[in-house]
Amino acid sequence: MIEVCGVGQRAGGRRTLRDVSLSIGAGQLVAIIGGSGAGKTTLLDAIAGVRPPAEGEVRYDGENGALGYVPQDDIVHMEMPLRRTLRYAAGLRLPSGTPPERVERAVDDVLEALALTERAGQRVGSLSGGERKRASIAVELLTRPRVFFLDEPTSGLDPATAADLMRLLRGLADSGTAVVLTTHHPPDVLACDRVAVLAQDGRLVFYGEPDEAAERFGADGIEDIYLRLAEAETHDWEGRFGASQAPAAGPGIGAFGQWALLTRRSLDLLTRNRLTLAVLAGSPLMVLAMFAVLFRPGAFAPESPSPGATVMILFWIAFGGFFFGLTYGLLQICTELPVLRRERLTGLRIGPYVLAKTAVLLPLLAVVDALMLGVLRGLDRLPAMGWSTYGELFVTLLLCSLAALALGLLVSAAVTDPAQATMALPMLCFPQVLFVGAILPVPVMAAPGRWLSYAMSNRWAFEGLGHSLGVERLWATGRSPLGPPLLDSYGGTFSRAVVLDWALLGGFAALFLAGTCLVLTRRT
Repeated sequence: MIEVCGVGQRAGGRRTLRDVSLSIGAGQLVAIIGGSGAGKTTLLDAIAGVRPPAEGEVRYDGENGALGYVPQDDIVHMEMPLRRTLRYAAGLRLPSGTPPERVERAVDDVLEALALTERAGQRVGSLSGGERKRASIAVELLTRPRVFFLDEPTSGLDPATAADLMRLLRGLADSGTAVVLTTHHPPDVLACDRVAVLAQDGRLVFYGEPDEAAERFGADGIEDIYLRLAEAETHDWEGRFGASQAPAAGPGIGAFGQWALLTRRSLDLLTRNRLTLAVLAGSPLMVLAMFAVLFRPGAFAPESPSPGATVMILFWIAFGGFFFGLTYGLLQICTELPVLRRERLTGLRIGPYVLAKTAVLLPLLAVVDALMLGVLRGLDRLPAMGWSTYGELFVTLLLCSLAALALGLLVSAAVTDPAQATMALPMLCFPQVLFVGAILPVPVMAAPGRWLSYAMSNRWAFEGLGHSLGVERLWATGRSPLGPPLLDSYGGTFSRAVVLDWALLGGFAALFLAGTCLVLTRRT
């Protein structure tokens, strides 16, 4: 039994719900209806605990059990086959230590119950709208929830598919689960035991049986249309749910287990998206080709150094590491926020989620950074030095990429869609170009610019690379007449020990990752 007692809610200074009270019994199918803006989703979220009410309370009585929640957005990844998607979902939702064969049995049961067995091998993105909605429901049914919430499950579906889905939910309720849904499709109401009608100001104006609601609100014609659609289908949803023997919910896997599972899933998603792979592989190759065309060989030659060229080479290497890390991270989170929000309700920790993204992308960045240094050395754009020097260069560049990756993840967590993340790219890059100290040395910048340069992670990568390659010694001892004056304008820019630059870059990475966790905790 769920008791909703005097629930009220506010949003943006406006009351969206007013003193709503109702009760929902086990095995009941309840619809929440009303006009746009009446507060249907707000009430659903309050009952489900997604956004606790500002006034009143919601009480649950009875045995403990899992809670299922399906928002309007799909909560399944589009790139993977359906069965594989459900396996990952089961790994997060089922109790720790669940045997693999039981996981497979749970997946098979929900596929069969939702008539999706024949679609198990298909990519989720290729499924029809109704099948994707059933796939989202399948994710929640893995633990056989005692209470199930759905936000407009029939939205965007054709009438026959919508009626089919409502019969599915009717069968789920008949098997003992309380099901609560919002809808703007009046025929959905006839499959329900109770209907709650919200007025435009968020007040509950009716709660009772659909027949009584139909009589009160004059919906005779709509009921007749819905009954004809219902009679056209013969799926025995109740029988399918009755035969399902999914595992009960229990303590989930720990933080390390979540990290390992999410790392595998992120890698799986990455390898299945060919366009993303092409961009990840193609952009470094394109940048390397531009570097080879832009810079002449021998800029670091001790007998005839080119101070201006060395500064630009150092800067663009550092900026390349920054750019790759930023672009790799920008689209990682904003594209799957609906999935993350739902998984948070099942006990997913934010820390393992963010670290899983880092664990997948950082090795790719390490390969790109090593390739960039190797190619530039092979083309004589970098000087011949020992392995220790190039080891320092690699660590500096990798930490630069890590800090930029963390910044990209932070922005991806803060925006609402990929378009906003894409628009943020130039705004994040331009300061890293202007205030790093390559175009204009930091010592000769105006005071505000000098202070701003401290916040540029790319500055410390640029200076660390210069220290490892010994540009101070190169400019001071070389026979180029431009050496000493140029060196004077940079002051002690490259004199700091490289480990200090590493510490600063690591601090930026830790700060941005912590910020990502905080933003995601607030948003989910």
